[in-house]
Amino acid sequence: MLANFYQKNIIEKPKLIFALLILCLIIFGYNAKNFRLDASSETLLLEGDPDLKYLNKITERYGAREFLVLTYTPKEEMISSSSINNLNELKRKIENLNWVHSVITILDIPLLENSDSSLVERIQNYSTLNTEGVDKDRGFKEILNSPVFKNFVISEDGKTSGIIVYIKSNKNNKDFKNKEELEIYKDKIKKQNHQNILEIRDIIKNFNQESKIHLGGVPMIADDMMTFIKNDIVVFGLGVFLFIIATLWFVFRKLIWIVIPISSCFFAVVIMMGFLGLLGWKVTVISSNFIALMLILTMAMNIHMSTRFLQLKKQFPKLKKSKIILMTTQKMLWPILYTVLTTVCAFLSLIFSEIKPIIDFGWMMTYGLITSFIITFTLLPTLLNFANDSNIYFIKKENSKITNYLKDRSIKQKHIVFGITSIIIILSIFGINKLEVENSFINYFNKNTEIYKGMKLIDEKLGGTTPLEVIIKFPKKDKNEKNDDEDDWGDENENDEKYWFTKDKIDKITRVHNYLDGLEPVGKVLSFSSIIKVATQLNNNKPLGTLEMGVLYSKIPESIKKEIVDPYISIEESEARISLRIKDSQENLRRNELIKKINHDLENKLKLKKDEFKLGGILILFNNLLQSLFKSQILTLGVVISGIFIMFLILFKNIKLSLIGVVPNFIAAFFILGIFGIAEIPLDMMTITIAAITIGIAVDNSIHYIYRFKEEFNKSRNYIKTLKLCHSTVGIAILNTSVTIIFGFSILVLSNFIPTIYFGVFTGIAMLLAMISVLTLLPSLLLVFKPFGIK
Repeated sequence: MLANFYQKNIIEKPKLIFALLILCLIIFGYNAKNFRLDASSETLLLEGDPDLKYLNKITERYGAREFLVLTYTPKEEMISSSSINNLNELKRKIENLNWVHSVITILDIPLLENSDSSLVERIQNYSTLNTEGVDKDRGFKEILNSPVFKNFVISEDGKTSGIIVYIKSNKNNKDFKNKEELEIYKDKIKKQNHQNILEIRDIIKNFNQESKIHLGGVPMIADDMMTFIKNDIVVFGLGVFLFIIATLWFVFRKLIWIVIPISSCFFAVVIMMGFLGLLGWKVTVISSNFIALMLILTMAMNIHMSTRFLQLKKQFPKLKKSKIILMTTQKMLWPILYTVLTTVCAFLSLIFSEIKPIIDFGWMMTYGLITSFIITFTLLPTLLNFANDSNIYFIKKENSKITNYLKDRSIKQKHIVFGITSIIIILSIFGINKLEVENSFINYFNKNTEIYKGMKLIDEKLGGTTPLEVIIKFPKKDKNEKNDDEDDWGDENENDEKYWFTKDKIDKITRVHNYLDGLEPVGKVLSFSSIIKVATQLNNNKPLGTLEMGVLYSKIPESIKKEIVDPYISIEESEARISLRIKDSQENLRRNELIKKINHDLENKLKLKKDEFKLGGILILFNNLLQSLFKSQILTLGVVISGIFIMFLILFKNIKLSLIGVVPNFIAAFFILGIFGIAEIPLDMMTITIAAITIGIAVDNSIHYIYRFKEEFNKSRNYIKTLKLCHSTVGIAILNTSVTIIFGFSILVLSNFIPTIYFGVFTGIAMLLAMISVLTLLPSLLLVFKPFGIK
C-alpha cells in the first residue's frame, strides 16, 4: 500500500513534486534571512542555573557595569613623557567614541601620599599622575605598591597597565513588553557591539608603534566568537561542499551523480536555515557545525540510494527506469529510515545535558535529519526521472581493495580481529577511568587569536581572568547591639551608615580577604579590607577606629565612593563583597576542588556559619557547566545505547543479531572516550557530544550491512558467500560514505574554537574505527554466532 502511494504520488508525478519542492525552497529560503547567530555568555551556561540568578542579584546590588579592558605595554618607561602623552591621547580618542561612558587609566588613579594634609582632605582633594607639579616617580611608586591597584591596573613589574573602558548602559530586560521586542533589541545591540569593537580596534592600530596593546573583556569575546561562528559556518560548509563534490566524482565519475546529491544537500540546508529563521532559533558556537553535519549526513543517504540504484540497474538492465527507482526506494526506505531514527536518537539524547546550546544542537540536528530524509526520498527520485537514460549507466569497477582486505581479515583471521578488539576494550576502560572535565576557558581559543593573547596577558600580569565573588553576610541588627565601641557611636539618630562599621565586621572581612589572597590559583583580591589597608597606610599605619571609619565613609566624595567603596559593601543589605579573580591559565587549576576547599575552610578554619557566606560568580557558573558534563555523558550514552538497541530489536526481531549490530559502534565510541582519558584531554561542551553522536551516525553502517546481509542470506543461506557479496556491494557504499563523513569532519580543524577542532578530529577518528569495526568485527561476529540459525 505504501509502495503504491509512493509510486503514484512521488515517482509518477515528478513535475508536481519538483514544483512543490521549489515552492518550499523559495518560502524557506526567504525566511533564511532571519537566520541568526548568538555568542552571548548565556549560551555557555546551564539551563535554569540558580547560581546565575544569584550572580545577577550581586551584579545589580553592587553596581557592576559592562566594560572593555585594554592591556597597555609601552616601549619606554610607563611614566616617561612620551608614554604618558601617548596614553592620554589614546584615552582622549576612546572617550570621543559616542558609546563610551568613561575611560579609567593609571593616570586617573587618586594619589593620596603626595600631601601632608589630613586623611579626609587628601581624599577630597586628591591629585593624579596627570596633575601639574605632581611627583610622578613618587606617585607611580604609590600605585605600584597600592593594595587596591597593584596587579589590577598595573602589573607587578610596572611594565603593563590596564585601561578600563566603561560602556554606556543599555536598557534593562524589564523595559520590554514581550520576548520579540527583547530579541530585536538584542540583535541591535550585537550589531552595535560589533561596530564598537571595530572602532576601538581601529584606534588601537594607530598606537601600536609606540606600545603593545591587546583588547579584552566580555563584549570583545562575544563579538569575536560571533565572527568565529560566521567564519566556521562558511568555511565548514564550503569545505565540506567541495570535498563532497570530489568524493562523488571519485566514486561515480559522472556529472549527474554529482548534481543530484548536491541538489539534495542544497535543498535540505536552505530549508533548514529557513526553518530556524521562522522559529527564531539562534545558532551558537556549539551548533555552528550543523550545516556541515547536515551536508555530510544528507550526502551519506544519497550515496547509499545512488549506489543501490546503479546496482539494481546493472542487475536488471531491461527494466524501466521508473521501476528501478521504485525498487531502490522500496529496498532503501527501511534501512535509511532506521539509520535516521538511530541518529536522531543520538542527537535527541543531548537534550538531557541541561546545557542550553547542547540541547538546542540536539533539536536542530533532529529536525535537520528529518528534513534530509524527506528531501532524499522526494528530490532524488524526481531528478532521476528527469534524467536521460543515456546519462545513467553503471561504470564497471573492480572490487575495492580495502573492502577485500577487510573481508579476508573477517573470514581468515577472526582471532586477530577479536584480539585487537579486546585490547581496544581494555584501553578504553583504562582511559575512561582517567577522564576529567577540568578545562580552561582561555584554552578554548587558538593562541593566535586576540581573545587568547588578551586573556593570557590579563591572567599573568593583571590579576587573573575568571571572577569569583564571596559574599559575607552580617546580622542586620548589629547596630542595635552593645559592643566595645559603643561610646564611639554618639547619638543613635545620626546617619545610620556610621553604625555599620563595627570592628568585628572589618575583622571578619579582613580574615576572609587574607585567606583568599593566600590561595595559589587566586590572582587579585579586592574588598573593603583593601580600602582599609590604604587608609591605614595613610594614617601613619595606625588602625582606624569604628567612628573614624564611619566619619571617613560619610566624607568621601561620591565619585570615589561609587568607584572604590560601594562595589564592596552593601550597608542596606548588611553584606560585604570580596571580589577575586582566578588565574585561568594555571595548568594545575582544579576549579571544583578550589570551590570545595574555600567553602570548607570558611566554615571550618575561619569559623563562619553556613548562612554567613555564599560563593557566586562566573567561576561557579563555569564549574557547574563542567561538572554537569559527567552527568550529561552518562545520561546521553544511556539514552543512546538503550534507544538504539530497542530499534535494532524492532528492525531485526532478533536479540542476538541486535547485540552483534550495536557492539562495534559502542566499542568505537568508548575507545574515543578512552583516548581522551589517556591523552589527558578534558571533556568540554563539544567533546561531550562525540560518543553519543558517533554511536548514532556509525550505527547507520551496521544497519545497512545487516539489512543487506539478511536480504542476501535469505537467497544463498550461506554465511561466507553472503559476507563476500555484502563486502563487494553495501561494503563499498559504507566505505564511500564513511570516507565522506571522516573527511567532512576533518574540515572542522580550520576553526579558531579549540573544542570544535577536537570535535572534528576525534569524531572523524571514531567514524574510521567504527567503519573498520563494521567491516571486520561485525562480519566476524556474524560468522561465529550465526544469528540466522544455520550452522
